[in-house]
Amino acid sequence: MSKKLEKQFVELLDKHQNIVHKICRIYAYDDASHKDLFQEISIQLWKAYPKFRGEAKFSTWMYRVALNTAISLYRKKKRSIATSSITNFEFKLSEDEYNNEVEEHLKLMYQAIKELNDIDKALVFLYLEDKNYKEISDTLGITEVNARVKMNRIKKKLKELISG
Repeated sequence: MSKKLEKQFVELLDKHQNIVHKICRIYAYDDASHKDLFQEISIQLWKAYPKFRGEAKFSTWMYRVALNTAISLYRKKKRSIATSSITNFEFKLSEDEYNNEVEEHLKLMYQAIKELNDIDKALVFLYLEDKNYKEISDTLGITEVNARVKMNRIKKKLKELISG
């Protein structure tokens, strides 16, 4: 890879690394797993970058590679990798913004999300990231209609899981 391409990649990865960290939070169960998954996703992005043609936004392409890597590793090591428990999530709220009811709702939501299959988790993640259905479909490699239908089904399932 040329120095110019290498420099571009490092700058883009640095700029968009929060995408990878967010995905790691969903699929990793502790700090060590988070670091390992981050490293593996970075390696896969590096390997795939020379083939990135710019037909989609870099961030959309990055979501796709990162989610595919996380899902693949999750499936390969399903028996040995546990998903994060809700207690591992850090809610960064200042004291004046703290609302116990909101935090309880968030915990219930994350617990319900943990019950979803890995593809549905990815769809919810992108939805919560305020991605539109076009971006979600591009990232996951499904049709926009399929993304909408799946999301509606997931919303119903989450309501059922939360209301118990």
